[in-house]
Amino acid sequence: MITLSLAEIAEVVGGRMHDIPDPSAEVTGPVVRDSREAGPGSLFVAFVGERVDGHDFAAQVVEAGAVAVLGSRPVGVPAIVVEDVQAALGALARHVVRRLGTTLVALTGSAGKTSTKDLIAQVLRRKAPTVFTPGSMNNEVGLPLTALTATEDTKFLVLEMGARGIGHIRYLCELTPPRIGLVLNVGSAHIGEFGGREQIARAKGELVEALPPAEEGGTAVLNADDPLVRAMASRTKAKVILFGESGEADVSAENVRLTDTGQPSFRLHTPSGASDVTMRLYGEHHVSNALAAAAVAHELGMSADEIATALSEAGSLSRWRMEVTERPDGVTVVNDAYNANPESMKAALRALVAIGKGRRTWAVLGKMAELGDEALAEHDAVGRLAVRLNVSKLVAVGGREAQWLQLGAYNEGSWGEESVHVSDAQAAVDLLRSELRPGDVVLVKASRSVGLESVATALLETGAEGEVAAR
Repeated sequence: MITLSLAEIAEVVGGRMHDIPDPSAEVTGPVVRDSREAGPGSLFVAFVGERVDGHDFAAQVVEAGAVAVLGSRPVGVPAIVVEDVQAALGALARHVVRRLGTTLVALTGSAGKTSTKDLIAQVLRRKAPTVFTPGSMNNEVGLPLTALTATEDTKFLVLEMGARGIGHIRYLCELTPPRIGLVLNVGSAHIGEFGGREQIARAKGELVEALPPAEEGGTAVLNADDPLVRAMASRTKAKVILFGESGEADVSAENVRLTDTGQPSFRLHTPSGASDVTMRLYGEHHVSNALAAAAVAHELGMSADEIATALSEAGSLSRWRMEVTERPDGVTVVNDAYNANPESMKAALRALVAIGKGRRTWAVLGKMAELGDEALAEHDAVGRLAVRLNVSKLVAVGGREAQWLQLGAYNEGSWGEESVHVSDAQAAVDLLRSELRPGDVVLVKASRSVGLESVATALLETGAEGEVAAR
């Protein structure tokens, strides 16, 4: 974070200083909420959680070098006390972002946010110093913490924005006002909470509504292939750039194909020229993500050749998202277990088939959460798709939703041993250990709450007689 005195911070957040002998003492290190990350010059933000109260670690963080604690009560060490710690954190982020004048890029969407954010960051940092959301820290706590890692040298700040209701993205945009806003898609993720795709579109569109007008540099980057996203052009005064396969798209791809290992290759077209891209990521769904990243980079002055080179060299920066690892015995494990929704599940199945062309393929799938009344139909559809794509074997893991996955496969024509239902992750591991053969490809995917990454971990440990070769 930029250097600020405790007196300045107290004024910005509307807090009271307690046990601070020198109000001019400066925070020169990071702002952290995990006591284990506290170090010299840091500011520790004390939240009261369901299981842990951050205030209990006040003495520990100061001993580790933290300058002060930002909390809701005095703690016997230097502290800035506020009524609402979350609001204070947001106010501090807003102050720092405005002071820096950094170009802020924000993105949202029902699927692909984190992968696209990682692509944008890897492209832009070839042009100038770039700070971006680590993992999926895209809520009212993670977003300001990310913004506070920016410094005077930061040229681009790339922030992922998530939403679980109307008004969430509007609030995040008030904390960190974007100049460029990207909306990827409107899908079924969290449809049970929102109540329908139209409500999801209403929430995601809050991003483009928050952008400055075109004459002040505001730019909305929209998916031309998603009608609900394309319609958001009418909700903004910003300049609009479209990406996708549509003939209206300003940034598009032609000659899209997958390599023998399942990696997308295409010719990128931008208003400034065209260039060839072959990605290191797996699955055709990354083409749309790449086009979104290219549209942002084009708006920020990068040439088609520069963008294509960066996209071709970009890798996966976040865990458990299409991590492709080959065991010494030739079994390939695709760990995509960080999260799942209908769109990402279908994309992962298609990627599995592409990676496993000519080999036996296994789809180890679990529950997709927060689908509300659509849960039965969506799980059934995924089970059916696995059969249509000729996935060799579907292993549905868990309770009711897993049974719906297998039922979809059965109703689509999987009557033999092509699909099986198991009760939990350990049962899936036991089955796979007994039946996997060298050369097989295994996809592991479910919503985060299911914890199916344990299956991928167990499979890699099983095959780790030699050094595991990760691609």
